[in-house]
Amino acid sequence: MSTENKITVHFLGAAGTVTGSKFLIDTGEHKILVDCGLFQGLKELRLKNWDQFPVNVPEIDAVVLTHGHMDHTGYLPRLMKMGFKGPIHGTRPTLEIAEIILLDSAKIQEEEAKKANQEGYSKHHPAEPLYDLKDAEEAIEHFNSLAEGVWIELYPEINIRFQYNGHIIGATFIEMDIKGKRFVFSGDIGRPQDKLLRPPKKPQKADVLFMESTYGDRVHSEENLEDRLKEIINNTYANGGTLIIPSFAVERTQTLMYVIWKLRQAHAIPQMPLIMDSPMAANVLKVFEDNREWHTLKPEEYTGMCNLFRIVTSYKETWEVINDEKPKIVIAGSGMISGGRVLTYLQHYIGKIETTVLLAGFQAAGTRGRKLLEGASELKIYGKEYPVEAEVINLEVLSAHADQPEMLDWMSEIKTAPEHTFIIHGEAEAAATFKEKIKERYGWESTVPELYSIVEIPID
Repeated sequence: MSTENKITVHFLGAAGTVTGSKFLIDTGEHKILVDCGLFQGLKELRLKNWDQFPVNVPEIDAVVLTHGHMDHTGYLPRLMKMGFKGPIHGTRPTLEIAEIILLDSAKIQEEEAKKANQEGYSKHHPAEPLYDLKDAEEAIEHFNSLAEGVWIELYPEINIRFQYNGHIIGATFIEMDIKGKRFVFSGDIGRPQDKLLRPPKKPQKADVLFMESTYGDRVHSEENLEDRLKEIINNTYANGGTLIIPSFAVERTQTLMYVIWKLRQAHAIPQMPLIMDSPMAANVLKVFEDNREWHTLKPEEYTGMCNLFRIVTSYKETWEVINDEKPKIVIAGSGMISGGRVLTYLQHYIGKIETTVLLAGFQAAGTRGRKLLEGASELKIYGKEYPVEAEVINLEVLSAHADQPEMLDWMSEIKTAPEHTFIIHGEAEAAATFKEKIKERYGWESTVPELYSIVEIPID
């Protein structure tokens, strides 16, 4: 088949796993990378971030981003190191979020490499960061903001549209019309009933569908978020303990702040210190302030919740909070406990029986969050094992990801069965289950591609 009558798809990430989203579309004339995420979780996956990229990076013409999360943007600085020179397209909030995340990621990687070298707990001598601040800044210089809901010509015979998708501020699914075929990349689909965001739009047409399956094998709890959070807070307070919430800096932290503010407004929880210790989440609050058309928070709600919390800005303040033994609520990054200031809190508090650790979202395989979720008796932090005596609770209702019925509903307005449906961004069991559910509901055949597989799509 000649290059003129086919489109080649390279599955470079989020194939057979949740993280590392990267899909290269080769039209013959142009190569476009959809998302550029970092592998996270299991060590065997994280090591892939260091591998030689399986395509010639300087030949990639452009990157388009569904949203700003690390597993969709965190590889961008590495791509720059390997010679990428093209534009990086996304919505304005997506690029603002990505800038925050990339600068934070680069800083953390530099600091952790330095700490590993000083304390000697890395097997690598010397330990090096995957990329540094200079690489992140170079990626940011290539950012190009595109409007939501509007068709834009990227190249001749290649048009693109970003469509509102909930999940986090700025998130979209991407429609790409290439030589008469419509490619739809679901990105991460949000929930129809979200505390801060409008319901996702739905695609009307898809000749080739790339469909996420993060929660393809489960239905979220229908418990009331406010009621459950109130119960957890009051129980922890009654036990004289601290509630630690490892939280994703984008959306989850802001949602938690909003719900806790509402509970305090209703006098449903005690007067106790409320701490938000995540420099990245603090920066994300500014993105909410500057992009009001992307969310449903009223100005007075935004101001109220920000004023209620002590927003910690330095490690010195972190230790002031830790050394105050009074009951309190601490929201700190990162959400899967893979890094960030929550590690410092857990070093001090996870061995206390009166502590509650509240997991507030998806925990990828291999992360500390998943280990806690699965009942680990010890947690390894900076090379040392800490006994887990704290109560660990998973608040699934807080998930920013659509569950199985919600994802199936998101597909409901596609009028004609796609020629190809690829089940991506899911662990093996979730993807396999969702494949069967699509067949059962719509009669569509679908494929769960393997990592690094290549598929050719014929063009009529």
